[in-house]
Amino acid sequence: MKLTFLGAADSVTGSKHLLDTGEHRILLDCGLYQGFKHLRERNWARLPVEPRDIDAVVLSHAHLDHSGYLPALVKHGFRGPVYATPATCDLAQLMLLDSAKLQEEDAQHANEHRYSKHHPALPLYTTRDAHRALGHLKPLPFGRTQPLNGHVHCELLPAGHLLGAAIVRVTVHGRTILFSGDLGRAEDMLMPPPSAVRHADVLLVESTYGDRLHPAQDVAAELARIVRETVQRGGKVLLPTFAVGRAQALMLVLHRLKQAGEIPRQLPLYLDSPMASEATRVYAKHRSLMRVPAEEIDAMCEGVTFVETAEQSAHVTRSAYPAVVLAASGMATGGRVLHHLKAMVGDERHHIVFPGFQVPGTRGAKLVGGARDVKIHGEYWPVRARITQLEGFSGHADADELIAWLRSFDRAPSKVYVVHGEPGASDALRGRIQDELGWRAQVPEHGSTVAL
Repeated sequence: MKLTFLGAADSVTGSKHLLDTGEHRILLDCGLYQGFKHLRERNWARLPVEPRDIDAVVLSHAHLDHSGYLPALVKHGFRGPVYATPATCDLAQLMLLDSAKLQEEDAQHANEHRYSKHHPALPLYTTRDAHRALGHLKPLPFGRTQPLNGHVHCELLPAGHLLGAAIVRVTVHGRTILFSGDLGRAEDMLMPPPSAVRHADVLLVESTYGDRLHPAQDVAAELARIVRETVQRGGKVLLPTFAVGRAQALMLVLHRLKQAGEIPRQLPLYLDSPMASEATRVYAKHRSLMRVPAEEIDAMCEGVTFVETAEQSAHVTRSAYPAVVLAASGMATGGRVLHHLKAMVGDERHHIVFPGFQVPGTRGAKLVGGARDVKIHGEYWPVRARITQLEGFSGHADADELIAWLRSFDRAPSKVYVVHGEPGASDALRGRIQDELGWRAQVPEHGSTVAL
């Protein structure tokens, strides 16, 4: 039995891990690379295994860095089942179709304005490819054991982090391989904490925040302060946000701030993302998975204008009135947020707030890092608006929370592989696992194979 690290082994994106049992090949996650160009270029490289030779895919959750390569995998020949929780299946339908649409639009825009080095620019996959991929999804509820063949079974356990997110447990001839996926926080606003796990023979653990802790600041109070001050200047607050998970958490916080009188009750709130609107309905459908009372899930949508069409979005962009605008994507890599960014980034009245982790190489990371100008649609725009990052809104467990989750194990795994982190974060967590827990841990190299 062997394990090959096809993604998220030297970075925090592109999650893919191939488990070869000798009888069965299982791909744990099928993520898209985001961030730096040299990482995004991996999306175009063929995998070292033929997709048709992969028997099954198991998704930890619906975020694109964990599911977004699936249409390309199907395009290149994969024909097997894709197991995920019912909520992940619902969210993946939104995210994969949106991803395909954005890629098609970006390719068309690049061709029209001739800023791509490739002629013609092509999308990685199309909407048709995404629809074909969605036909492979097989809902697997939490806690149900799914046979993959006679000696291989998988089970999904709640991971927190995002609606439907799972810890993946694969059992092969009695040996357990556990993949953490992305672990949520103990005190997340929307989701319960990740499940405690007692044992694994081999463990793959994420390390997004492996080298740091979430700030102790009251992020809701800080957001309220930013909103009040921006409104007084006559400006807008732009919140680039992931349409799934982060948008819903921010809607909940803004609702609570209005109810408490911390921000003006009549302040317009716009959710400018059709996918975020649909995702909010998916959250309501699966409200039993969340820690928020059902009535508050309904109430948080009150006073929010759901912006559906491009014309409505353009109207919000042109409006001179103070407002809070939530728009995808969360790292300003594409989507409607770019049009708001172009309109706001050069005006010092406005405030752009990034609520969570920014993958290195993305526009969000560059702006948070103090960039004086930003490239959008082939042009550079000066940065005069105020820029803030509120990492306390992150849905990822920090370093202490990761170690606390590992302490729930009854005994040490035979080997721990630290994945899904920038090199410094992964190595920091590896060191803590070895020093504080006494476990054998390593950070695998991209493309490497280990015997289990």
